[in-house]
Amino acid sequence: MQILSLLSRNVGAFKTVSLCEQKMQQVAIMQARHLAVPGGKAVFKRDKPHLNVGTIGHVDHGKTTLTSAITKVLATSKGAKYRKYEDIDNAPEEKARGITINAFHLEYETAKRHYAHIDCPGHADYIKNMITGAAQMEGAILVVAATDGPMPQTKEHLLLARQVGVPLENIVVFMNKVDEVPDAETRELVEMDIREQLNEFGYPGDTCPVIFGSALCALEGKQPEIGEEAVKQLLEILDNKFVIPERKVNEEPMFAAEHVYSIVGRGTVITGKLERGVLKRGDKIEIVGGTKDGVTVKSTISGLESFRKTVDQAEPGDQLGVLLRGLGPKDVRRGCVLLPAGHKHKVTDKVKAQLYVLKESEGGAKTPIANYFSEHVFSLTWDSGASVKIIGKDFVMPGESAEVELSLNSQMFIEPQQRFTIRKGAKTIGTGVFTEVLNPLTADEKDPKSKKKLMRAEMERLGFNPYGELAEKRLKPDFSNSPKDNPAAKAFEGQP
Repeated sequence: MQILSLLSRNVGAFKTVSLCEQKMQQVAIMQARHLAVPGGKAVFKRDKPHLNVGTIGHVDHGKTTLTSAITKVLATSKGAKYRKYEDIDNAPEEKARGITINAFHLEYETAKRHYAHIDCPGHADYIKNMITGAAQMEGAILVVAATDGPMPQTKEHLLLARQVGVPLENIVVFMNKVDEVPDAETRELVEMDIREQLNEFGYPGDTCPVIFGSALCALEGKQPEIGEEAVKQLLEILDNKFVIPERKVNEEPMFAAEHVYSIVGRGTVITGKLERGVLKRGDKIEIVGGTKDGVTVKSTISGLESFRKTVDQAEPGDQLGVLLRGLGPKDVRRGCVLLPAGHKHKVTDKVKAQLYVLKESEGGAKTPIANYFSEHVFSLTWDSGASVKIIGKDFVMPGESAEVELSLNSQMFIEPQQRFTIRKGAKTIGTGVFTEVLNPLTADEKDPKSKKKLMRAEMERLGFNPYGELAEKRLKPDFSNSPKDNPAAKAFEGQP
């Protein structure tokens, strides 16, 4: 029995649900449909190279419109099923507000390649969903409206694309809404601004392709030179300029959960991207990190699907729905990692890392990261609150780097050289790489009262609150500690 029919049956099994619950169930089905198999007849054919790409950029700059336009242009050659704008922004709140909230997945193919496309939310309120979507990208289409030029989320999305490892050569700019900016000089100024932003975040701004177009014109069949032809030019760049990363087929499988859907009486569907290794139906697996009470959950794969097609063997880079036998709604959650039975990995809530704190000009904050204060850490598809212990100094000022120990609120899957991002409120304030997995926290270290005592003691020792209003007057960044000399900054700059 296939995933879509199981989900439908699951929703129908509830006899009394509120209107809100009904809407949430409908959204869950919509979000899972890109993985479900109608009638169980279609089989995924691996006859073309596969690449995961996505649209990033500021809210209302046209990411979803461009995604829809790509499917319309390719539908004429049967390379895609045409998806209307409203089919992509399909949640009730998305339709009401006219913005993308959840990352949306769809597939299309050209004569040369098969693509899984992730349409990321641009609104600052939903950056968490953007981080999860970007973590699965191997190439990025940066959408910038010619009417606005680069905006705050343009910069933040570029930063996050660098942090999750989108390769330098795998980025293209689609300057959208050029039909609303007929003046060539204005377009050139916007292009110069975009190229400066790309250079700032380590991308080759001087050589990065910039396409002038209008996604709306492509959808409406108007002005083909900036509509359909611009979309075709974009697809040519994806085919001929973007590099497919090396697939780690022979390594131990690792699959991070992006979304989790429970099916009453059958198990659970986990969606996400297979990072490495291969998976097959019948494989025995273990789920670690972020599970209830930190317990390892065991199961068996009873089905693998991708974009409504069954998959006999999943390979690295595949966007999948994995049906797991005998699991309930509380057994698995977003951020968990699926590993083969008998693996040697140990989850932890304590880890050493190299951290680089972003300057304000890089989109960061004015204030430092201080000892024993809590921050919010994002890595793979998981996120967790964390207390920061800085080794050898009291603060990490914007533009500086340091070795730190992070104490997480939950035990998570962490490997050396795994990248992470730190956010405070609506800002990304730091990036880095994990360097050493430490033994889990003791009961005393986990005690919230102990954490508060450490914070109070630190403020008393300093004589002020490092996050207070007076901090900027007392603390000044020291840029003599060059960020180019440490692993965290190298990850930020895209160096090995």
